[in-house]
Amino acid sequence: MVVPVFNEAQNLRPLHAEIAQALERLGRSSEVIYVDDRSTDGSLELLLELRREDPRVRVVRFRRNFGQTAALAAGFEQARGKVVVTLDGDLQNDPADIPALLAEIDRGCDVVAGWRRHRHDGLWLRRIPSWIANRLISLTTGTRIHDTGCTLKAFRKDMVERLVIYSEQHRFLPALAMGSGARVRELVVNHRPRLFGKSKYGLGRASRVLLDLLSILMIARFSHRPLQYFGLISLFFTVCAWVFLFMSTVNYHTWTLITKWWQFSVFIFGMLLLLVTYFILLGLLSELAVTASGMHRRRVQDRLMIRSH
Repeated sequence: MVVPVFNEAQNLRPLHAEIAQALERLGRSSEVIYVDDRSTDGSLELLLELRREDPRVRVVRFRRNFGQTAALAAGFEQARGKVVVTLDGDLQNDPADIPALLAEIDRGCDVVAGWRRHRHDGLWLRRIPSWIANRLISLTTGTRIHDTGCTLKAFRKDMVERLVIYSEQHRFLPALAMGSGARVRELVVNHRPRLFGKSKYGLGRASRVLLDLLSILMIARFSHRPLQYFGLISLFFTVCAWVFLFMSTVNYHTWTLITKWWQFSVFIFGMLLLLVTYFILLGLLSELAVTASGMHRRRVQDRLMIRSH
């Protein structure tokens, strides 16, 4: 289990008690990795106490505050289990839902995302912005997930090892995993009102989410067919070049008498053709880079397969 923590001192003991109870019912070997995002309210001291009391607890602490996505990424890197379950440290996610998530993993899913169908959050600052973000992410990425922002999720470890996330991209993990061919399932989970502490979510994060969505779309689509994107750009400049040359030819006498426009139009036509050539060559180089990266990835996977055998 990976639990990001930032100033959740009052929630940690009851949260860990519920986590321990859920894990004991499972009867599986487990570990709980708390990632302290440089808390200032004594959360670290409580986490160290939990580590002394429970050998399953591991604590990671950042040098400064990096945010929830970085905390999850650090937890993924430290996790040693075959399945990784992520959970918020604010007691709003219910650890009692963990067995249901793992049951879906056992049925063959690679990622199981929690859906807070009945949320206990503020309407204007949490639920409405979240609803807009979820609809936008669903429409643009094609991932039919109702609640991408729910931290309660379960992943096969080999899936999160292949995902590189930063900024606010933890909410895009199902979309990124689905893009890698993962089997993604959504499961309704319990959501509880916050009892202690303050929410770290604000409208300022909405702009970062939109920018991250744009970057993920560009990377995901561009990396599969870069030549097509550069080809469209070169096609645009090709049309501009011939339209410009045609207009210059039609108005040759007028422009020649006024400003010697013909010589200038030929120069512009040549520059536009150079841009066409530039973007086509850039597209070809991008195709070579993507192909070489894919071949390298396959060679690494082949070596890993040989070692595992």
